[in-house]
Amino acid sequence: MKTRITELLGIQYPIIQGGMAWVAECHLAAAVSEAGGIGLIGAGGAPASFVREQIHKTRELTDKPFGVNIMLMNPEAEGIAEVVAKEGVKVVTTGAGNPGKYMAMWKEAGVKVIPVVASVAMAKMMERAGADAVVAEGTESGGHIGSATTMTLVPQVVDALHIPVVAAGGIADGRGFAAAMMLGAEGVQMGTRFLVAKESIVHDNYKKKVIAAKDIDSEVTGLSHGHPVRQLRNGMTREYLKLEKAGASFEELEQLTLGALRKAVVEGDAVNGTLMAGQIAGLVDREQTCAEMIGEIMDQAGKLLNW
Repeated sequence: MKTRITELLGIQYPIIQGGMAWVAECHLAAAVSEAGGIGLIGAGGAPASFVREQIHKTRELTDKPFGVNIMLMNPEAEGIAEVVAKEGVKVVTTGAGNPGKYMAMWKEAGVKVIPVVASVAMAKMMERAGADAVVAEGTESGGHIGSATTMTLVPQVVDALHIPVVAAGGIADGRGFAAAMMLGAEGVQMGTRFLVAKESIVHDNYKKKVIAAKDIDSEVTGLSHGHPVRQLRNGMTREYLKLEKAGASFEELEQLTLGALRKAVVEGDAVNGTLMAGQIAGLVDREQTCAEMIGEIMDQAGKLLNW
């Protein structure tokens, strides 16, 4: 399948794996790339040295294009941005900030820049700054979210820009892929589906929670202080929402979630950890390889779109 996204990134299928902190490391990124999409290393809050190491390890596992996702609030964002340029990474996606100050360096190094946006205004700003494409991410997504739904956000961003748009949020199968194409997107980004991949290092306890999730099992914390996060309901979210309702400060609430994502991903603490997952978790019902996932999605989408 050819779209401007496959041409831009030199990939077989216009599927991008979400850059999930703690989850998206070399094994998952390489597996998605090997399967014809493009895998991302999630820098999260990690140091630049870790990202460099992950780039080298990914290159040992695949000769296909892969990328890095940078959370621009990371204190080491500048160092990571430099590593991406020096290592000749194919693509960088960005979140939690404006990547404008790194754009010239990345362009000179031949890095394709695809910021994640949650509004038309941010999408326009990124196009003016020189972005090669954008990921329009709806509120259905897991992790840090905006307020617009994928269904409403994607077509408005498509209409506002000249560069290609990738749809994210609530996509886990060929039906979601086909719907995104009909909205004008030229690719999709998926996180929750890949979280349970056989190549994913996520603890089995976390994977089982996602696989067992129903449509109503995700909820959003942090709305009161402007940092909403979608995750699966557990003991930690119940305590968080109780404190949030009681008017707890941002600092007090942050203490509750400190290290909670690592607890879930690495230690398998499904009670006190942060089980980030999108609303589509209710559709994710089994563990598969990345190749099986992508093959299944593209087969279903192809029938729906009459390829």
